[in-house]
Amino acid sequence: MRAPLSWLREYVTVDATTNEIAERLFTSALQVDEVSEVGVPDVDGNLGRFLVGRVLDVEAHPNADRLRVCQVDVGEGNARQIVCGAWNFEVGATVAVALPGALLPIFDEPLDERELRGEASRGMILAEDEVGLGEDHAGIMVLPDGPAPGTPLVDVLPIRDQVLDVTPTVNRVDLLSMVGLAREVAGLLGGELHPPDPDDPPIVDAEDVDVTVEDFGGCPRYIGRLFRDVAIGQSPQWLRSRLFLADMRSISNVVDVTNYVMHVWGSPLHAFDRAKLANGRIVVRRAHAGEELRTLDGTLRRLEPEDLLITDGERAVALAAIMGGEASEVTDDTREVLLEAANFEPLGILRSSERLGLRTAGSNRWEKGVDPYLAENAAVLASRLLVDLAGARMTGHADVHAGLPERPVVRLRPERASRVIGLEVPSEEQRATLRGFGFEVSEDWDVTVPTWRARDVTREIDLVEEVARRLLDRIPHTMPLRRHAQGRLTKEQRLRRLVEDTLVGAGLSEAYTWSLVADDPSPDAIRLPNPMTSDQAILRTTIVPGLVEAARTGTDAGSDHVALFEIARVYLPSGEQLPVERWRVAGIVAGGYEVVKGVVETLYSALGLELAVERGSNALLHPGKAAETAAGWLGELHPTLLEGTWGAFELDLETLFAHVSERIVYEDVITYPAVLQDIAVAVDEDVEAGALVATARDVAGELLRGARVFDVYRGEQLGGGRKSVAIHLAFQSPDRTLTEEEATAARQGIVAALVDKFGAELRA
Repeated sequence: MRAPLSWLREYVTVDATTNEIAERLFTSALQVDEVSEVGVPDVDGNLGRFLVGRVLDVEAHPNADRLRVCQVDVGEGNARQIVCGAWNFEVGATVAVALPGALLPIFDEPLDERELRGEASRGMILAEDEVGLGEDHAGIMVLPDGPAPGTPLVDVLPIRDQVLDVTPTVNRVDLLSMVGLAREVAGLLGGELHPPDPDDPPIVDAEDVDVTVEDFGGCPRYIGRLFRDVAIGQSPQWLRSRLFLADMRSISNVVDVTNYVMHVWGSPLHAFDRAKLANGRIVVRRAHAGEELRTLDGTLRRLEPEDLLITDGERAVALAAIMGGEASEVTDDTREVLLEAANFEPLGILRSSERLGLRTAGSNRWEKGVDPYLAENAAVLASRLLVDLAGARMTGHADVHAGLPERPVVRLRPERASRVIGLEVPSEEQRATLRGFGFEVSEDWDVTVPTWRARDVTREIDLVEEVARRLLDRIPHTMPLRRHAQGRLTKEQRLRRLVEDTLVGAGLSEAYTWSLVADDPSPDAIRLPNPMTSDQAILRTTIVPGLVEAARTGTDAGSDHVALFEIARVYLPSGEQLPVERWRVAGIVAGGYEVVKGVVETLYSALGLELAVERGSNALLHPGKAAETAAGWLGELHPTLLEGTWGAFELDLETLFAHVSERIVYEDVITYPAVLQDIAVAVDEDVEAGALVATARDVAGELLRGARVFDVYRGEQLGGGRKSVAIHLAFQSPDRTLTEEEATAARQGIVAALVDKFGAELRA
């Protein structure tokens, strides 16, 4: 919400600068996104060059059909001649004038005296867009009579202002109003609150207002007021300017009044053309199956039975709390207005708004829970403005409800508040703080909650928070005293953190990708029955495709080296209503199989495991360059998925962690030297190198302390379909130094087993 400071200060008197107000609101109540300076620059006395003027004479320009020569009194004694191209004023009009030398927000240079078609112009009569108070340039601003010529324009219009752009939390809908913000400023900074308190217009020629509420659960209160002899027209400049600074568009005086009052009190209103309502009735009910309504944005909307409607007893005329209907819209021909000041249940409004994809300034407030007592305040202020600005007569009033909610009463213990806050706060200061925010506090500390806070202040701890947030600048920055510790990380949590740290240490960056995807490699992946979008329709069964898209984004942005990992859940079909959720770790790195295998080996080593792989296949991997482990797979990414050479892996963490020991058992370091020997054997192409190493370990037993493939050779001399695998062997005993003969015998046993099992041929 945008809150102009000139408007805010009308409702609160406080000795604080704009920055002090913004800082205190930010630390205690809501998000202050920006404080912006708007309107005419305030430099070198510039504001003094903008004055109120009165037009004394108007003549046609002798040399231009579209210009007029005006004599304007700006309080200098002698009239100023100003050439103007607007035609929406005559002699006697009160106007806004900029003198030569004035800096306007629409010009880069100061205004100067000049001749326009041979006639001197010693200033400018201003339109609202020329001082940042609107977008209209069709005519100049005509001000109400009253300010004397020469009055500084800044005293009449907010031609220079500061605007707070604020975002309240979900539970503070009261701060989506000028009065709510003023009340907060007064409570936080010790200011004096001045809420609007207009006289309610009398009812003239009284007549009934026919209002029926069929669903008090959806509409707890409905105030309907009838106005006749309404003159639709343009709003006065002060109202147009305030709406513009609050980021609302001026439409007409009647519609502008409803938007203005919503901004003041935070209780949205709606105006119907009563002549377009069947028998002038209002019936609040739920929609019928298949019922339709064309809303003010021109969209024909198909309604559901849970949607709350405003009807005239025969047809829907508004989607309650969200948007009015075209059929009952206030237009230039409207002469009778039925004003709605109601209250609506928030959850149903939120559901309808989300289902229809229709969010408005009104629905944004209703879905957070507006105080039903505000409807009367809003109705009175709007009625006063309709009478004053549109010449209307109020002829009827109805207030329909089934009883308004009682104000909650909560007991507060001041001593407990001090303990929780961590600061000794005197009881009377706590009492004064709560009263400053509108709470009533009895002598025995029964606190009556104001109606505008009834939804979010229901417990003693809520009252403690109210006291604390006024004292945040006094509360010392200390860590909580740790008296005892409870709970600890599970084995899985500790190992997941180890996996994260290891992969980061290996040069990978953590990524977060969508759990809901457009498609999935598994044909059995679970598809949502009602997805929000087609891009998020399936629960993923693998993480790697999301990392592929993340890597593509990185390379498209010009990154030379992309290495990503993610630890997240996948969702596997179970045949039941809910899927099987599994934690997995996946990664993608620039480079081929060797690079990704090095990453996975590093991960296994950190977990105290030995990586054992065998040939595999996977739709995401390059054929012939894919490997499997007991926990998952790794290999070179299929070239059609991403340009370049990439390695990828995905491992099931539960399977992986099952082999990690709870305790690390110490083994004494062998001090006796190892005997090192190498062998090279020729085998068929389909024999895996890992199988050769595993067989060697089985045959040699504990004497073989290390076995590592260090070369694989293919050539014509081996023949087609054959390869040579070179294996480095390390023999070592914990209790003696092995002889060369013992190592040779062990090596020969290994060779014999390889010959017997794989048809190997010893080459060296």
